[in-house]
Amino acid sequence: MWNTKRGTWLHSKGELWGLFVLLLYTSPLSCSSNFSHLIYKIKEGLPKGTLIGAIGADLKLDLSVNPPRSFNLELKTTSQQYVSLNNTTGELFTSAVEIDREALCAESHEGQGCALFLDVLILPQQYFQLVKIKIIIEDVNDNRPHFPVDEIRVSVPENAPVNARFAVEQSAVDPDIGIHSVQTYWLVNDYGVFTLDVEENEGGELTPFLIITESLDRETQAEYVTDIIAEDGGSPPLLGTATLRIIITDVNDNCPKFTESQVNITLYGNATKGMQLARLQAYDPDEGANALITYTFSERVTQESRNLFYLDTNTGVLKLAGKIDNNTGKLYKLIVLANGPTCIPEVAMVTVHVIRQLSGPPAVIPRYIASEKDGVVSISESEPPFSPIAFFTIKNTEPQQKIECLLEGTGPFRLVPYERFKNEYLLETTEVLDYEQKQDYEMVVVVRNPHGLVVNTVVKVHVLDVNDNAPVFKQSFIDVAVEENNPPNTFLAQLQATDADSESRGEVFYLLGADAPTIFDLDRSTGVLTVSTSLDREEKETYRFMVRAVDRGTPRKESIATVIITVQDRNDNSPRFINKDFTFFVPENFPGFGEIGVLTVTDADAGENGWVALSILNGSDIFVIDTGRGALRAKTPLDREQQGTYYVWIEAIDGGEPALSCITMVTVLLLDVNDNPPTVLFPQSNQSYMLVLPNTLPGTSITEVYAVDRDTGMNAVIAYSIIKRTDGEPGSFDIDPYTGNITLRKTLSNRGLYSLWVKVRDHGQPELYSTVLVNLFVNETVSNETFIQSLLPRSVDIDHGELPPDKEGRKSEQVPNLCGEYQVLLLASAATCLGLFLTVVSLVTYICCKKRKPKKKSIQSAFLSAFPPGQTVMCLSTAPDGPPHLLDGDQQKQNISLETYGLIAFAVVMEDL
Repeated sequence: MWNTKRGTWLHSKGELWGLFVLLLYTSPLSCSSNFSHLIYKIKEGLPKGTLIGAIGADLKLDLSVNPPRSFNLELKTTSQQYVSLNNTTGELFTSAVEIDREALCAESHEGQGCALFLDVLILPQQYFQLVKIKIIIEDVNDNRPHFPVDEIRVSVPENAPVNARFAVEQSAVDPDIGIHSVQTYWLVNDYGVFTLDVEENEGGELTPFLIITESLDRETQAEYVTDIIAEDGGSPPLLGTATLRIIITDVNDNCPKFTESQVNITLYGNATKGMQLARLQAYDPDEGANALITYTFSERVTQESRNLFYLDTNTGVLKLAGKIDNNTGKLYKLIVLANGPTCIPEVAMVTVHVIRQLSGPPAVIPRYIASEKDGVVSISESEPPFSPIAFFTIKNTEPQQKIECLLEGTGPFRLVPYERFKNEYLLETTEVLDYEQKQDYEMVVVVRNPHGLVVNTVVKVHVLDVNDNAPVFKQSFIDVAVEENNPPNTFLAQLQATDADSESRGEVFYLLGADAPTIFDLDRSTGVLTVSTSLDREEKETYRFMVRAVDRGTPRKESIATVIITVQDRNDNSPRFINKDFTFFVPENFPGFGEIGVLTVTDADAGENGWVALSILNGSDIFVIDTGRGALRAKTPLDREQQGTYYVWIEAIDGGEPALSCITMVTVLLLDVNDNPPTVLFPQSNQSYMLVLPNTLPGTSITEVYAVDRDTGMNAVIAYSIIKRTDGEPGSFDIDPYTGNITLRKTLSNRGLYSLWVKVRDHGQPELYSTVLVNLFVNETVSNETFIQSLLPRSVDIDHGELPPDKEGRKSEQVPNLCGEYQVLLLASAATCLGLFLTVVSLVTYICCKKRKPKKKSIQSAFLSAFPPGQTVMCLSTAPDGPPHLLDGDQQKQNISLETYGLIAFAVVMEDL
C-alpha cells in the first residue's frame, strides 16, 4: 500500500516539474533582454564530452553576426570542474570529472533534488547578456543498499505471541533516491516461524519488522540465524545483505524437577558429625535467573530433624549436623523442596534409617601399592598375574572378634590374608589384565563383624594400556587386478589395518616392503597404494611384494600382508611369426594333405587376445592351413614339372577387440623326385636309319642319341650305353656314356644294316630308363629305300638280363662318376658339342663326294634324302638369327638351303614332337 502511494506522489511531482521546464523552453526570453534562464537535465556519471545543451541555439541567437558573439563562464563559479563551455557556439559539455550526484549533493534532502548553477556571459558589449543556467542532476541506480553492521541481532522472548512485531533497527541505507533507494526487505530463510514486513514513516524511511508466525520455545531452539536482504527499485535491482541473528530469550516457563524423588539413607549410630549423607539434585531447563533452584526443608520437617540434619540451600547436599544416639535406632523422614521463581515447589522424600551399633563398625584402612589417584588404582596390562594392588587393614575390632572380609565384584582379582598378620588383607590380580577387553573394574571390599555390622569399601581399578598389540590387516593377502597400459599414478587399493591399542599406540602407518618395486607408492597415512607408471602385462604379469603396518607405540609393533597385483591383458600386441618369411622344401608328389611345414606364430597377449587364427590369403584352392598347429598342407599332390615354386601369403589374426593381425609369405619349393624316365628325342623312332659311308675313318662321330629328362639334379643326369648289337661286325661302334655320341671304332668292311640297341638311363633313385634302336646303313648311297626298310628289324630280342623298358625303370650297368655330378654335366656338354661338330664335318664330306657322281643332287637334297617325305625335321641353324625350325617333308625339299640357314648342325626325325 505504501509503495503505491509513494509511487503515485512521485509521478505527480515529476509531471509538475516537467511542465515547468517545458514552459521555460517554449517561452524563452527576448534576445534583447539582459537576463535569460535555462534549465537542463542530465544523468549522473556521464562520460567526458557528453553534450548538455546549446545555449546559443536554445536562446535562438544569431551566431553569424559580426563581430561574433562569445560565451564565457563566470570564473567565480565552482561548477566549472564538472562542465566545459564552447566559447563560440555556447555548447555545454561534461568535463573529465564525472558527476556523482551522491557526492555533489551529499547534504541535500531527497525532496530538494540536486543541481549545478552556472552564470554565462554573452559578449561583446553590444550583445551582452547574462544567462542563468540550472543543470539538474538526475539519479541513476549506481549504489547498492548496505546495512550499517554486518550482523543484526534481534531479541525475541520465547513467549512472544503469534503476529508479534519486532523492529529491525539497523535498517539498510541507499545513497540513491526515489525508486533507486531501498524499496523492500526479505529473509533468505524464515524457518517457517518468521516473516518480514516493511513500514514507511512520515519521512519516507522504510523500517523492516520481524513478525512471529508460530509459537517459540527457547528450550527447543534458542537461536535462528539467517540473512536479511535489502532490495532497491532499480532495473535490475541491487541487493544488500546482512546476517540476522534472532535470539530467543528465556522466560520462566519451566519448574525444577528432582532426578530422584525418593532417597534412602542408612546411617550407623557412631556416624561422625559433618558426614555427607546424600546430594539431592534437581534441574530446570530454563537459563539464568529463571533456572535458579533453592533447596529447603518442608514445614512438616520437625525441629529435631532440622537440628540433626543440615541441607545446603544452593547445592542440595544433606549432611549430619548433630550427634546420633548410638543406643537407639530410629527412622527419620525428611521432605525436601526444590524451589524455582514463580514455581510450585518440587518435593523429594529422604528416608534416613539409623542403625544401632553395639560395638561399633569395623574400620577399613586401604593402603595402595599400585598408583592411585582420586580413589582409582591404575595398573598396567603388562603386569604379570598375582601382582599386588593394595593392602586393607581392618581396625576397631575386639581381640576375640571374628571378622569376615571378602571381595565382591567381577574381575581377575582376589582378596587374601597377608601371611601371618591378623586383619591384613592383600588385593592382587589372578591373571594378566587385558586393556583391549576391559579397561575399568569396580569391586567392593566387604567387612562384616559378628553383630552383622557391614562396612563396604569400593575399589576402582583402571587398566593402563601398553603396546602389546600389533596392527592387524583386514586381509593378509590383497589381490588387486589392474589393466595394462594404465595411466600413471593409478589407484590400486587402500590398505586397512587396525590396532587394538589406545592413543598413539593404536595409530597405524603403512610402509612398502623391501621387495616392493620402486614403481609402487604407498601413502603412509591413508594406506592408498598407487602405481607411478604404466604397466605392461607382456613385460610382467604378476607383482608380489610385502607391505607393513606399523604402530607408533614403544617398542613399535608391526604386521605384514602380501600384495598380489595381477596385470590384466589388453589387446595391444599383434601376432608375430617367428620368421619374417618361411621357406619349405617338399618333394614333389608329396601325398595330399601331408604336412608341408609348420608356421609358428606367437602373440604376447593372453586369453582371447592371444588366441591366433591362421588363414590363407591366396592359393586357398591348392593349400590349406591347420589353425591349431599352424601346419601348411596341400590338398593334392604337387608336380614339380608343372610348377616348382609356390608363394603363399598367410595372415594371423588374434581374438582381441579390435582384432590385430600380421602377414607372412611362405615359399614352397618342390624338390625333384625321379618320376620321369629319360625321353629320347633323336632318333625319333626305331624305324629310322642313317647312312654311313664305308670309307669312314675310325674315330669319326657318326651320330648321337639325344635324350632329355624332365627331372632335375642327379635325376636328370643321363647315361648312354649299348646293350645289344645286331651289326655284322661286333664292336664296330662305341657310344659316349655322357653325351650319347656314337663313333666308329674300326674300319667297316661290310656293307649293310647295323642296329644298336641303346639304353638311356638317369641317375635317380630309383633309376629310370628308356631304350632306342639306332639303325646305321653302311653303303655309298641309298639307292633302294624299300630294301632298306625291309632290313629294319620289327622286334628286337634283348638278352642281357635287362627287362624291356618301362615307366618305372630297371637297374642297369653303372656309369662311372669320374669327377662328380657337376663334372659329369660339364663333360657331357663338351662331348655333345664335339659330336655335333664331327657330325657336321661328316655330312659335308659326304655331300661333296656325292657331287662327283653323274646323277648329282643338291646339298639340301642330299641332306634330306635320308628322311622320307611327310616326316618332320628339326633344323638347328648356327646363323645369329636362325632359330630352330620345324618342317614337313615337302617343305624341306622346297625351302631348305644352306645359304638360308647357314651351317646345319644336325637334323632329327621326330614322330611325336
